[in-house]
Amino acid sequence: MMRRLRFNGTGSGVNGCPSVHEDLDTDDIIVHGLPLTDPDDVAQLRHLSQGETAIVVPRQLLVDFGPKEITRVPDMITFEDFDRLFTQFEHTAWRLETRRRYASDEITPTYAQFASGEPVDWSGADTAWCRERQQQTALGKRFERVRIVDQPPTPGQLYLLDNAKRNSSVGEVIRCLWRRDADRLRLLAEDFWIFDSRLVALLHFESDDLTGVELITEPAAVNRYAQVRDAAMHDAVPFELVAAQVAATS
Repeated sequence: MMRRLRFNGTGSGVNGCPSVHEDLDTDDIIVHGLPLTDPDDVAQLRHLSQGETAIVVPRQLLVDFGPKEITRVPDMITFEDFDRLFTQFEHTAWRLETRRRYASDEITPTYAQFASGEPVDWSGADTAWCRERQQQTALGKRFERVRIVDQPPTPGQLYLLDNAKRNSSVGEVIRCLWRRDADRLRLLAEDFWIFDSRLVALLHFESDDLTGVELITEPAAVNRYAQVRDAAMHDAVPFELVAAQVAATS
């Protein structure tokens, strides 16, 4: 079975070598770099078995991107603390949405309108949420998100395409990425917010219900999520383009 590898980081900004990857299922660490080839150097190594290759990596690479603990203990925060992040950040809040449905959407009056085939009235929806977004964007802060969309989109994704009209009207910049492109980019199926490129709120789900929020502040880990953000933004397009394509094929 193919490993699910996550790129942790590289010690080189030029050729990407050496680098550290992590197996998400086994917690194994995979390091690649230049081989140790001098016979006098290799002769000094103990327990180098047939088929094994010694590689050379800078100490700083392991300090920056190697695991810091054997068993990582998630730092879970309350939903109240999570809500406060949306007013306490200074510059940017960025979201990746990867799921095919969100149970919380399906209990809203707007989803009932959508499911019945009626035009959705977004004018009075979540007014406190809308006012907060408007207040924060008026301060010069940016809210952005990328939503991954299947082909064909699921009902939950179609709802969010319609919902994007409301979010964009209160200051969010919303882009979409086809799942085939997300798979090509090997984006991980994780939902998260990045605040100020400084901390990450990783969202935990069970049966499409949001059950908890994990706060990540370790710089190397935050950097990994920033790399996912940059990759997603490179190929994502304005939600209006995806909505138009979907309408043209429905």
